[in-house]
Amino acid sequence: MIFSIPDVLTSEELSSIVSSLETAEFIDGKVTAGWHAKQVKNNHQLKAGTSQAKELKELVKTAISRNPLFQAAVRPKVVHSVLFSRYDIGMSYDRHTDNAFMGGQAFLRSDVSLTLFLSSPDAYEGGELVIEGADDEQTYKLGAGSMIVYPSSTLHRVEPVTRGTRLVVAAWVQSLVRDPSEREILFELDTARRAIFAKDGKTAEFDLISKNVANLLRKWAE
Repeated sequence: MIFSIPDVLTSEELSSIVSSLETAEFIDGKVTAGWHAKQVKNNHQLKAGTSQAKELKELVKTAISRNPLFQAAVRPKVVHSVLFSRYDIGMSYDRHTDNAFMGGQAFLRSDVSLTLFLSSPDAYEGGELVIEGADDEQTYKLGAGSMIVYPSSTLHRVEPVTRGTRLVVAAWVQSLVRDPSEREILFELDTARRAIFAKDGKTAEFDLISKNVANLLRKWAE
């Protein structure tokens, strides 16, 4: 399931992050790429381990985790490996798939990937995120503060930037529910029961769906 979420960051949060990144130290993005991805990754990333980086990561993780659509659709166990990436003119990240495990010896699974856009679309040209499907491709270039969420199992790429600078946050999620089809079933059931509640309140139908959402979570969650 691929979906976008607008306004994940408030305007104040977005302004604070972008302002902070203007004076931050960036390093070669290849340091966090797998051995095969290093050949196609050409960007800069915020240097990890500094107090500035830690504060920005916590701000972003808090903003992502408080979003109700993200919670309902992804069922996050942990949001991890948060990276602030900068693409200047000529930079790109060619076709690749994300590593199955991240976080070093923590071995955190990457079930879901996300890209949170920090730059306005008119601030740069190129730089589109392209996600491959079975027989087509989908291109994404969202507004600043908006986020695209997609399966980590996909092949995807970032097109070369031809003007300006593309700033984004990339992160990964280990979900409570490993199987994407099971997450989608839970999401659709949860959406249906919320619609029933909004229209008619706590009905017998709402209770029945709620029971099954809870029971499926018990069955599928890790």
